[in-house]
Amino acid sequence: MTASGPSAPDKGTGRLSNLHIRTLSAVVMIAIAVALTWVGGVPFALMASAIGLGVFYEWHAITLDRSSLLTRGVAWACLIVVLGLLLLSHNGLLIIAILLAGAALTAMLGDRQSGLWPAIGLLYAGFPAIALTFVRGDTGDGFAAVLFLFAVVWSTDIFAYFNGRALGGPKLAPRFSPNKTWSGAIGGAAAGVAAGVACAAFITPAGGVPIPLIAFVLSVTAQIGDLGESWVKRKFGVKDSGYMIPGHGGVMDRVDGLVAAAALLYLIGAILVKPETPYDILF
Repeated sequence: MTASGPSAPDKGTGRLSNLHIRTLSAVVMIAIAVALTWVGGVPFALMASAIGLGVFYEWHAITLDRSSLLTRGVAWACLIVVLGLLLLSHNGLLIIAILLAGAALTAMLGDRQSGLWPAIGLLYAGFPAIALTFVRGDTGDGFAAVLFLFAVVWSTDIFAYFNGRALGGPKLAPRFSPNKTWSGAIGGAAAGVAAGVACAAFITPAGGVPIPLIAFVLSVTAQIGDLGESWVKRKFGVKDSGYMIPGHGGVMDRVDGLVAAAALLYLIGAILVKPETPYDILF
């Protein structure tokens, strides 16, 4: 039927209903994430581990169906070991070393059909879970750093989506994602910087590094992560990574920017800050 036919109101209502579901899901997820970030410790590590498991499950469904049972089994075993250690160990370097060893073993077991996808997926799911857990740590600085990360990434994601839809214009990277525009990317980066600055100002009047610069780099990294996930889905002919989150699709669809930015923030802290004073560089 045409847009003027009887089906038009139902179609519009469907869109509105999906927006309501999407908004409600986002509010619930944000509330849970902030609450667990506040609590920290094992509950937060469990959330980070759940994200890692969800990401790898969907990665597995998208890319690994052609890999051998042995390759898949080793990849899953390595991920579970790494995530289990997150709940027991405070040695981030040891866990990262085990993750890298597991990825190398998985790559060695890969065949021509699966290639390096199992090993890449293990790193893509495991390292951000490690990063989130150790950025949070057990200190107030860790709590502030994760809130800062959330503020930048969520604002980038939201404003890139709505700004891109409202303004349109030239495509950002049509080879990777046909719908993303330069207007959305610029609007998302501006919103990410503004949210990061506002979050930092609320937490402390002065930081150890230029907060706008850190926020901008994290915002750009989050958008690169989004593009990367879109490219993987497009390569394998998949529209949504999964259906776990009502109105949003899969876990990968919601955390693609977060996992990239979290990994970078962890590396910034690990390289520039003494281990006993994590993320004093920010707050």
